[in-house]
Amino acid sequence: MRNISHRTLSALAFGVALHAPAHAAGELTGWALMPANTFAPGPTSGQFASSAFPATNPLPLLNQQPVQGFSAVLRGPSADSYRVMPDNGFGAITNSADTLLRMYAVAPRFRTFDGANVIGTGTVDAVDYQSGAPLAGFTTDSFISLRDPDHKLGFTLVADQVNYPNGANNIPVDPSITAGRLLTGSDFDIEAVRQDKHGNLWFGDEFGPFLVKTDATGKVLRQEVAMPGVQSPQNPYLGGATPTLGRSLGFEGMAINPAGDKLYTLLEGTVSGDPAKSLRINEFDIESESYTAVNFLYQLETAGTNIGDMTAIDDHRFLVIERNGATGTSGVPFKKIYLADTTGVANGGFVKKTELVDLMNVADPHDLNGDGSTTFTFPFVTIEDVLLLDAQTLLVINDNNYPGGGGRGNFANNTEFLRIGLAQPVPLPGSAVLLAPGLLTLLGLRRRQVR
Repeated sequence: MRNISHRTLSALAFGVALHAPAHAAGELTGWALMPANTFAPGPTSGQFASSAFPATNPLPLLNQQPVQGFSAVLRGPSADSYRVMPDNGFGAITNSADTLLRMYAVAPRFRTFDGANVIGTGTVDAVDYQSGAPLAGFTTDSFISLRDPDHKLGFTLVADQVNYPNGANNIPVDPSITAGRLLTGSDFDIEAVRQDKHGNLWFGDEFGPFLVKTDATGKVLRQEVAMPGVQSPQNPYLGGATPTLGRSLGFEGMAINPAGDKLYTLLEGTVSGDPAKSLRINEFDIESESYTAVNFLYQLETAGTNIGDMTAIDDHRFLVIERNGATGTSGVPFKKIYLADTTGVANGGFVKKTELVDLMNVADPHDLNGDGSTTFTFPFVTIEDVLLLDAQTLLVINDNNYPGGGGRGNFANNTEFLRIGLAQPVPLPGSAVLLAPGLLTLLGLRRRQVR
């Protein structure tokens, strides 16, 4: 036992932690809200969409873009900031041709408990995308736009057309989209993003499904990468072929390993011929820019219908958000975060799952969101962002499907940022130092032997 490795210690700690009685509880340790009506400059958007709440959330948005629908999150340029990625805009290829694909930098000012009082504004600020410096609002310094100025992509873009391919096809494409060959929500429905070891960004798309590679500023670097044997009905190369995946059920989650050289893509839907309610996980090699032979299956729970995000802990362990389509106003919401583990799983086999957090049953002893309850619930249709901040803390954000509503009531959903403290730590790679004294005693070790 005295020569036990750090890796073994972490694995043992992980097993003990995940089998502790309170492992699925979690506590809300930070909460912040971004109002539904939060906008950034850009061409008029929402010309082909409708609003369920026109009195408070009217469309179109004249010379504005919605800063909403966050479907992926990365660490930001400063310690208290994050880079968030909206999806295609208004939810469909037929209504989002005027919505730009972007990433924004934000800084949530969490409401927290300092041991005596609840402090913090609970607001979300725009910050400079490159430096993290505070901004007065969402200006052009707060985001990057995805674009294809070098004509790398292999199919006709909205930017290549005279009129938007939505609605009656009689509204001219905004000149800024044409001039910059800016990507829109009718080109791709991006639902995931990761940054590789070279600093380049990889976006996971649902329409193809495709992987889209850009530099750190959002400029496309190569043709989109298709997934072998998988095509959705929206794939521009489908032709007369039969799709093997349902509409908009492509890459909803995508993780990258700590070394930054392997992506793990997770489909939202079941591929034709695969076991019922199983979702494919495929490994993609950054250096060769191709899929490897490594693949696994993720099995949805009986109550689960979709996944929302996937992020890596190490080379074998991932956090996955699983949910159904119910909300606080309709049906019985199922919203949970699982640990998915490929350790010891044969190629092509089902990953092992352990429930980590029930997002409909989070302790909130200090009522950080001010709803009068000491139990916090997160009953949105789509919850699509999870980030491991440290061994005991998760960041979770909802995709608010602007201007849709119904999550918490008959109004447009806001975007909420959560910090959730885990009842037991999730040891990080090489994190044997996270072991509690009681666990060291259980393992027959003394603290000085853990280096």
